[in-house]
Amino acid sequence: MFTQEGLTHLFFNMFAVFMFGRILESVWGTKRFIIYYFVTGLGAAALHSLVSLYGLHNMQEQFYAFQSTPDAGVFAEFVRSHVSNPKLLSELMQFVDAWNAAPASAQFAGQAEYYMQGIIQVYTNAPAFGASGAVFGILLAFGMLFPNTELYLMFIPIPIKAKYFVLLYGAAELFFGLQNSVGDNVAHFAHLGGMLFGFFLILYWRKHSKKFY
Repeated sequence: MFTQEGLTHLFFNMFAVFMFGRILESVWGTKRFIIYYFVTGLGAAALHSLVSLYGLHNMQEQFYAFQSTPDAGVFAEFVRSHVSNPKLLSELMQFVDAWNAAPASAQFAGQAEYYMQGIIQVYTNAPAFGASGAVFGILLAFGMLFPNTELYLMFIPIPIKAKYFVLLYGAAELFFGLQNSVGDNVAHFAHLGGMLFGFFLILYWRKHSKKFY
């Protein structure tokens, strides 16, 4: 939550915190805002971790299926689904072409298994960082507390109500998360996790607080 990919990532996240977070803090107070920020950030990490574990499980199942029946086509499909580096992808597809030229070679099958283990290891060790999950929680809270406030998006001179902005943004994150495109290094489900945990925390506060907006 306190590391960013670069200056651009840092700027846009902190700009959102400044624009929307200060309004929430003025309504809730500093203590409640900090609690909300940490709950949504940790909730984002929790959902991202669960989705990553599910993805790892699927990769391992594909690997076990390959072990039982080694095949160049199965390996090629695995590579296309999980390798985003163009140079590495090209090299692995050249390996597939060579294997297709000698399909009975046990050496190719063993090498393919080694490559698959490496790809799974890279996926397992890929870090996730950034404050975006908490930022999306802040956007969700703003949309719930000030649903009819009109926002002007950058480069789009047409106002949109906060509630519709949040719904569209959440739907887009869900769409891209389910797409799971190779090369997409955005943790979409972390964003959704921040929104989801924020939503339930606000509902809890509304039910149990005597004064809540």
